[in-house]
Amino acid sequence: MYSLLRESLAALPAAPIGASAGHRLRRRRLQWPQVSRNVVALGFTSLFTDISSEMVSTVLPIYLVFYLRFTPLQFGFIDGLYQGVAALVRLAGGLVADRRGRHKEVAAAGYGLSAVSKLGLLAAGGAWGALAGALFFDRTGKGVRTAPRDALISLSTPRARLATAFGVHRALDTAGALLGPLMAFILLAQSSTAFDAIFVVSFCAALVGLGVLLLFVENREPVPEGQPALQAPRPAAISLGMAIRLLSEPRFCALVLAGGALGLATISDSFLYLGLQRRLAFSTGFFPLLYVATALCYFLLAVPAGRLADAFGRARTFVGGYLLLALVYLITLLPLAGSAGYAQLLIALGLFGAYYAATDGVLMALASTVLAPGLRGTGLALLTTVTSASRLLASILFGALWTWHGEQAAVTMFTVALAVAIALTTIALLRTERRQPLPAECL
Repeated sequence: MYSLLRESLAALPAAPIGASAGHRLRRRRLQWPQVSRNVVALGFTSLFTDISSEMVSTVLPIYLVFYLRFTPLQFGFIDGLYQGVAALVRLAGGLVADRRGRHKEVAAAGYGLSAVSKLGLLAAGGAWGALAGALFFDRTGKGVRTAPRDALISLSTPRARLATAFGVHRALDTAGALLGPLMAFILLAQSSTAFDAIFVVSFCAALVGLGVLLLFVENREPVPEGQPALQAPRPAAISLGMAIRLLSEPRFCALVLAGGALGLATISDSFLYLGLQRRLAFSTGFFPLLYVATALCYFLLAVPAGRLADAFGRARTFVGGYLLLALVYLITLLPLAGSAGYAQLLIALGLFGAYYAATDGVLMALASTVLAPGLRGTGLALLTTVTSASRLLASILFGALWTWHGEQAAVTMFTVALAVAIALTTIALLRTERRQPLPAECL
């Protein structure tokens, strides 16, 4: 398998190819976008890692709610922990990677920690403390690896094609998110309590992803293109205080505030899927397929969304993605019953995948245009820390609202909050652009 992967990577160009005549002719055919080999290798790393992590995350709701009988409020705390622990160490991972210039090595430490945590899940059994500890280490690994990985993608890509490169990576990443739930579904179809088997397969997939990273990914010097808004200091001078001072730059601060505000109004995937399952009352064995449907749409739309963002505007594409999420909320508020209910379910899952395609990598591309290469990991880590922390709070709040007022009221409140957050985000981004215009390719 490694030899096949090596051959496929060797066939790729070492750097993105310009718009030569031959390239324009090739673009007439349907083909994968030509991006750096580093981006593709990181994509395959994320593919196998996501197979591993999604096998666990897709069975976690039914394991805790249906098997261990947790209340929505209890699950909200666990889901918030699962989603938000990464935020606690994400900034540290970015700082260390920038100070030492070793983004690959820091990312590898995070991937390795997540892989080992799968053995912890296997050993934990039904012990609550051990289970929580294994999940904590899994999310810690995710937090450590995310910013260095995204920094490597941006450092391996010309400025004008950042969203496309992130789209390619997210497409491969989402292929893993598609395969992981399918594998979990197959194992649960054999036995409704096949959690040990899921954890073993998850560990093996995580090891493959770590191997791809170690064998094929290289640390990269930044692509020299113009001057970003924020200039980097000497690596040894990078500190937590300097990371906080990044917020004094209006464009970056606007992105951080937008990510935080929208995160506070975002219902977690698990809660959305639990609500859909309860209202349609389909078998819990089919629960992982909800993740599969969303991941399939994300996979199909990630690259087109990245190209759209590079061509017509990253900020516009990002806001448009959250408008799609608002439509998902509205669909979940409609009555769901019979065949019409399943049609609404499919539409909601399709829009949910499109929302991810239009926002996830696009936000990283937006931030990369205003961060100097030497601060890339730190800045991206700060941004994702804020968004992850806000989603942690949102998950806990949604669980409390569901427990106290019911699912319908909770979704309604979050729909209103999301509409307000979208409006404020749009105003903030537009005002910032008027004060200090972004480069033309980012508008």
